[in-house]
Amino acid sequence: MPLPEESVVHGSSAPASPGPAEPQHLPALDRLLREGAVAALVREHGHTLVAGEARTLLADLRTQAIAGTLPADAVAPHALARALARRVDARLAPRMRTVLNLTGTVLHTNLGRALLPAAAIAHLQAMMAAPNNLEFDLASGHRGDRDSLVEGLLCELTGAEAATVVNNNAAAVLLTLAALAHGREVIVSRGELVEIGGAFRMPDVMQSAGARLVEVGTTNRTHPRDYEGAIGERTALLMKVHTSNYRIEGFASAVEEARLAPIAHAHGLPLATDLGSGALIDMAPLGLPAEPTPRQMLAAGCDLVTFSGDKLLGGPQAGLIVGRKDIVARIKRHPMKRALRMSKLPLAALEATLRLYLRPERLAQELPTLRLLTRPLADIEAVARAVLPALQAALAPRFTVEPVALQGQVGSGSLPVERLPSSGLAIAPVEKKATGRALEALCAALRGLPVPVIGRVHEDRLLLDMRCLEDPAVFIDQIGLLRLSDKREQLSNE
Repeated sequence: MPLPEESVVHGSSAPASPGPAEPQHLPALDRLLREGAVAALVREHGHTLVAGEARTLLADLRTQAIAGTLPADAVAPHALARALARRVDARLAPRMRTVLNLTGTVLHTNLGRALLPAAAIAHLQAMMAAPNNLEFDLASGHRGDRDSLVEGLLCELTGAEAATVVNNNAAAVLLTLAALAHGREVIVSRGELVEIGGAFRMPDVMQSAGARLVEVGTTNRTHPRDYEGAIGERTALLMKVHTSNYRIEGFASAVEEARLAPIAHAHGLPLATDLGSGALIDMAPLGLPAEPTPRQMLAAGCDLVTFSGDKLLGGPQAGLIVGRKDIVARIKRHPMKRALRMSKLPLAALEATLRLYLRPERLAQELPTLRLLTRPLADIEAVARAVLPALQAALAPRFTVEPVALQGQVGSGSLPVERLPSSGLAIAPVEKKATGRALEALCAALRGLPVPVIGRVHEDRLLLDMRCLEDPAVFIDQIGLLRLSDKREQLSNE
């Protein structure tokens, strides 16, 4: 808020000379809170917050004054009011912020993965702003099951008999193992014992679920006879894990679900597969590499399929479990299900996202994940050209900015070796002596913009991939602030 320059804090005396301020020049807390613009802050934000920040501010300034490092003008009335206003604003600022993802990775785990479609955001806002039928059956007037909000859609879209949802795919796998294989054995190919982000490993998940892992085959080759030979009286489940975050090529073989299902069923065992990436439709007609879908896996004989909601499906974070009715019922009855269930917020977003799949002809435009993955290269190049002049003007003469052809990726462990032809800008320091330090400072300056800009450094250049920037004005309108920031001045004066 504007702070009047004439605000006076009584009870303090500014230093007569331009030398350092002394502790006695600082006002008492109560007098500071009653005066001018500070009193206006109290009226706007309340006494508790403003007084707490004022107390901390005065303590910091007193420490500097005792050390002889506090400038005289720092205790001027308007300076104290402005410093306090900045502290209050910082205290109220959210930690989670929107950013511009110019990394070239569409589903970036660190940047929130899938963007929610507009229909999901609208439905979510409506459901969060009023009471809703989260666990209330409107037809019968009795208590309902929150899974019923999405179960019908999931069954229709995957061909499953039943479905349930939890808060992420790791939870889906954990719950499945705990419900079906606690105290018993689960057979998995050694080449499918994946580790996902954050060092979470499939063997650790199995151990946490109380299941005993039985590895079969080798890292690069597993055969049907390996599974056959490992089945015993303690076997509870055969499991396939789709290696969506890496790929083994060369002298390699794996047993596909269609070949493994008869082996499991001949021994009266279920077959579960963890797809992870969560593609609900065939990606090939959209010009993207094919990923196995839950419908395909169920048709191949799998009894249960688990997958993510915030990857290729394009919805909120969720773990989806679809398959045989009797097996899903066992999973839903497990006590752990309540601990891992989804809340009303992601359920609302998931339902709205799934409804978009009922109109497949419109999906590539209405679902941001698919829209960005299938974005025409010409559109991406046009965005790069639009941003180029403003960025060149802001960074000259310290840096060069040039258009460049790039290769992006899907991200979040989906289609790990596939690349997406893209376009963007390459920024390089003119002075090569301290390239790393200059690029680090530039990245920090871009992250310091009102809408932080996140790119990637590669081969002594900062690359800004424009695939995920649909409105270049969002970037262009704040480029001028980069020139005026402290970090920008540091870049210019190095």
